[in-house]
Amino acid sequence: MPDPSAVQAALATQHIETPSWAYGNSGTRFKVFAQPGVPRDPWEKLADAAQVHAVTGVAPTVALHIPWDKVDDYGALAKYAEEQGVALGAVNANVFQDDDYMLGSVTNADPAVRRKAIGHLLECVDIMDATGSRDLKLWFADGTNYPGQDDIRERQDRLAEGLAEVYERLGDGQRMLLEYKFFEPAFYATDVPDWGTAYAHCLKLGDKAQVVVDTGHHAPGTNIEFIVATLLREGKLGGFDFNSRFYADDDLMVGAADPFQLFRIMYEVVRGGGYGPDVAFMLDQCHNIEAKIPAIIRSVMNVQEATAKALLVDREALAVAQREGDVLEANAVLMDAYNTDVRPLLAEVREEMGLDPDPIAAYRRSGWQQQIAIERVGGTQAGWGA
Repeated sequence: MPDPSAVQAALATQHIETPSWAYGNSGTRFKVFAQPGVPRDPWEKLADAAQVHAVTGVAPTVALHIPWDKVDDYGALAKYAEEQGVALGAVNANVFQDDDYMLGSVTNADPAVRRKAIGHLLECVDIMDATGSRDLKLWFADGTNYPGQDDIRERQDRLAEGLAEVYERLGDGQRMLLEYKFFEPAFYATDVPDWGTAYAHCLKLGDKAQVVVDTGHHAPGTNIEFIVATLLREGKLGGFDFNSRFYADDDLMVGAADPFQLFRIMYEVVRGGGYGPDVAFMLDQCHNIEAKIPAIIRSVMNVQEATAKALLVDREALAVAQREGDVLEANAVLMDAYNTDVRPLLAEVREEMGLDPDPIAAYRRSGWQQQIAIERVGGTQAGWGA
């Protein structure tokens, strides 16, 4: 059986990055519902993120999205984050919201549009230099809606050329994380539709290029844990965007749709040596009808619970059953860990960290929600419209 003290120590060192945009107004393409106290700028987003870290102890960094989080002085933003008790994390590029990108960004047939898109990606690396961020996270909405609309192979060539230019700009200790999505907004041929395409580009680029697995970016029934195991085996898993899906890219709270799948993924991470700083655990979610900060706290807790169960798998007993071909026993070993109530264990971990064992209750008692609802009146709430 795993050493309980080792499991507790591992859980205390977990690092889950929260996304700045999840603190703002976001939702579906049909409607975004505003809520009282929503941040109006990146500074207020960081203040909210600090509340999440204060009650969980494992969310010390905040991912930025440019231009949603654009400021005049990124050094000052990084200093403010530090004063709040957090730090700036991955820088996410946005080459999908300008009208120029209707037919694609880095894969666009128009060289002027490609130049604009690559310029933005290079700007994001400049921001990384100013903030001390390690990861540049790239997701492209590029693709086509109709057969014959554009040349599929040429679009891959343009993508490779653009990625190579940005890759060369990366400094020491910086990485490029390439995300994939099998459809939407492109419906016929998405330019980075799956892990294989992302892996092929990253492999050609070099060691600083890694694949990001967004848990909501897969077709129904996809064995995501197989993808995770394979990328870990190849040394190409750079991180996760954690969320849940029922139908498409729903961006619901991680673990809400299928907590068993999240456990299976986390087991492969632990088994494959990915539980550490080289694999970034990031949330990428929209909170349309639920309160933002409590939803993010709950999401962090969901990842913690799946991780705790994965760490509790009796890997020695599992290996014996697998070698002996004992199908039922092997499955039972996994299920025993999954069915373990790890909430008391995590409560003990938090207490040892000097935290309240119940992060949600601690946040409610803080009065932060009531405070920001009163103070954040006027101005324009952060969000992406709709």
